[in-house]
Amino acid sequence: MVEAVRRRGGSPSDNRRSADQLFDRELDHLPPEARWREWMHRVEATIFAASEPVNRETLARIVGKSCSIDLLIDDIRQELRGRPYDLVAVAGGFRHLTRPAYADAIRAAVGGNERAVDLTQSEVLVLMCVAYFQPITRAELSSFFGKEISRDLIGHLRGAKLIASGPRSPTPGAPYTYVTTKEFLQEFGLDTLRDLPDFEALEDAGLLSKEKLLAGHIIPGFAVGPEPVGVELDE
Repeated sequence: MVEAVRRRGGSPSDNRRSADQLFDRELDHLPPEARWREWMHRVEATIFAASEPVNRETLARIVGKSCSIDLLIDDIRQELRGRPYDLVAVAGGFRHLTRPAYADAIRAAVGGNERAVDLTQSEVLVLMCVAYFQPITRAELSSFFGKEISRDLIGHLRGAKLIASGPRSPTPGAPYTYVTTKEFLQEFGLDTLRDLPDFEALEDAGLLSKEKLLAGHIIPGFAVGPEPVGVELDE
């Protein structure tokens, strides 16, 4: 009997495949303007419902083959101008985010849905080095700053899901390297690592010195660590 039900109902994967085949992506029965509008609605609804950034490959499943996802996103953003939220590119996908100007109002109304992670200035600088020079080992980080980077510091950044283990280094002992994560991109509002501020531009502006960084002179008393810097992470 169970087999009969399975044959009649099909497996979950078969059902999904069947539903996928029945889904009308092309919408050829609609005039071009109405078709484009429906594709916009589908994309916006999918991104709105998702808890994580939605990538282009996922969005391509709900629109016609000839549809440009980027042009569609541009039109949605245009319609959202003047609204208190926007559609942003982050971590290789798209998500709805409220505009920073309304952060205080949201906190006053519903409180924080965020967990605060206190990062010391030392941890912020280590995170910056990982972001710019990844994959990088703890020993290499220590040589950058002229002081040992503790496992506890690395563990705190890993616990916050801002960094993760990368490939093993080809150096003796094959130590693990560290790389930034998708969560890092999300929390700092970056689509890819290419969106990091240009290192040379920071040097030209006098905000950062690679020479001092490599010499371990970026901040005195690095190992002690000054007051924590509050960084709020979305749950």
